[in-house]
Amino acid sequence: MIKKILIANRGEIACRVIKTAKAMGITTVAVYSDVDANALHVKHADEAICIGPAPSKDSYLRGTYILQQAKALNVDAIHPGYGFLSENAQFAKDCAQEGIIFIGPTIEAIEAMGSKSAAKQIMEEAGVPLVPGYHGDDQDPAIIKRSANEMGYPVLLKATAGGGGKGMRQVWSEAEFDDALAAAKREAMSSFSDDKMLVEKYLTEPRHVEIQVFCDNHKNGVYLFERDCSIQRRHQKVIEEAPAPNMSEELRAKMGEAALKAAFAINYSGAGTVEFLLDTDGSFYFMEMNTRLQVEHPVTEMITGEDLVEWQIRVANNELLPKKQSDLKIHGHSFEARVYAEDPNNDFLPSTGTLHLLKTPKTNSNVRVDTGVLQGDEVSIYYDPMIAKLIVWDEDREKALSRLETCLGEYAIGGVTTNIDYLRRIAGSTPFKEAKLTTDFIERHNDSISTQTSVEVDKYLPALLLGQLLLEHNSISADSEGVLQTSPWQKHDSYRSNLSHKSALELTVNDKNYTAFTTINADRSWMISIDEREYLASGTLADDILTCTIDGIKARYPIMLNSNHISLFTPQGILCAEVVQPDLGETGEDDHANSVTAPMNGTVVALLVKAGEKVKKGQQLIIVEAMKMEHSIKAPYDGIVAECYFSTGDLVSGGVALIDITADESE
Repeated sequence: MIKKILIANRGEIACRVIKTAKAMGITTVAVYSDVDANALHVKHADEAICIGPAPSKDSYLRGTYILQQAKALNVDAIHPGYGFLSENAQFAKDCAQEGIIFIGPTIEAIEAMGSKSAAKQIMEEAGVPLVPGYHGDDQDPAIIKRSANEMGYPVLLKATAGGGGKGMRQVWSEAEFDDALAAAKREAMSSFSDDKMLVEKYLTEPRHVEIQVFCDNHKNGVYLFERDCSIQRRHQKVIEEAPAPNMSEELRAKMGEAALKAAFAINYSGAGTVEFLLDTDGSFYFMEMNTRLQVEHPVTEMITGEDLVEWQIRVANNELLPKKQSDLKIHGHSFEARVYAEDPNNDFLPSTGTLHLLKTPKTNSNVRVDTGVLQGDEVSIYYDPMIAKLIVWDEDREKALSRLETCLGEYAIGGVTTNIDYLRRIAGSTPFKEAKLTTDFIERHNDSISTQTSVEVDKYLPALLLGQLLLEHNSISADSEGVLQTSPWQKHDSYRSNLSHKSALELTVNDKNYTAFTTINADRSWMISIDEREYLASGTLADDILTCTIDGIKARYPIMLNSNHISLFTPQGILCAEVVQPDLGETGEDDHANSVTAPMNGTVVALLVKAGEKVKKGQQLIIVEAMKMEHSIKAPYDGIVAECYFSTGDLVSGGVALIDITADESE
């Protein structure tokens, strides 16, 4: 009987497992790295143990050490979550040898599905339809390339040990193949310590539809319907939904039965997801089977009313499945949007920093937020940049989508750049509303969803100014014992013994300067004058919320006032401003005017040039990895490398000069 579970993971999935375990009366143990000492999953668990430094290989991937700690704490079972050790067959074996239950499938199932090429062979024998491709053991690049040439482009390169979009590349022509294969192998080795690849035909208009399966140890199995995960970028899912739109009951049953056939072929047990490519003619092809709980499992929970983590624990406890196939029904529609710390307007580069502001939609039976962070936490370079998963439910797709848009509009995150506005644009786009879903949806409709939402500055500038005025007005100093000073010299208002004094406040918004003249009234309201127009404004600041009245119109906005930076979170998006400070001196010239700079914080994983080397425009110079993703930095023009400032393995900060290049004027 499982009475104590260690969760070998971090972040939102660790919090998710802890929640269900506690509801079942099971004691929980969290593990954490040095940088996660104050993380939310640590605070929620009954016990917690530090397992090493920040890098995953030194902490969350230390299976042997985690197992030692589990034994010392008398743990009955280990839940691996997803990622890290969740599909590590050796870790599952070690758990079994130590008499600790691994809350996941059998070792044989993990091994069978752990290699994408071996999985394809098993599925072919089981009669599950496959996409044409090469899944052989011979990894000679020439053989892999010849196979790609024979099946015709485009093709998709995949790491056989991969997942989460790591080690994957779309290749559209033979000329691109060699560089793409090298990059995919390098990324696969970094992520999985295994660079074996497969290649398969890339369908041009497929949907990504996956089936949630569940099996117990008594040869029972069910499928809990499907999820459409077609909205992706770089093979990373962005918005998922259940059930899949435009899915007939006949096709649903065929895909569900095929998924169960795949599970039974490997004597599966526990939660699993069988992923298919669904073509426009209703044909579907096996892609892979994930032998774990999926990130997007909440949408299945919302439409079935089942707790899949509870199912996992019960199956691991050798119980029968809680329900039979005939007991399972679809109720309504659900969406999940992944909220990431990344910049969609800068090639989706990860954003690191402190979450100075974090306001989420109110949760209820229709709205769920799965997260592993709180306001004040840091988003670091070491882990996936997902901040939260926003999950919504309603009676049908149209209502659920409307709810998703509303809830995204209620999110306010300050301190890091996020993809929230981008998610709103996808959810609000006509093709998405019409469910015209394909795996290249984002590329196909890039023009309509990539344009940054424009906030009406004139409409919200008075409220933004009021927030800054309230901040300054409330900045009354205290003495050494914390008692507020009441001296008039300490007050930040405009009082004068005779006439009122107008104060000037200069802001920069969207590269444009605005000068506002303000006068405080006796009732603590302000007259704000901007470009010869006056506004009567009053309000309060509390818990990062600006409650204001502008010319008689009341409103509430989340607001972040940090140093000289102001961020007002409006229904149209974020309006940001800088408080202009007096110019106190000349700034020096840029010492690295000809330098190539780091696009974000990260680690140098490959330095491809050296000082004195001639380079061509577009040539790869250096590769920086951040949050498990590689970013290749190329030469902006023909030139000669003057100096390289970093070596492989070095940590770099965003914006720092990496390489100096002198333009080649010899030709």
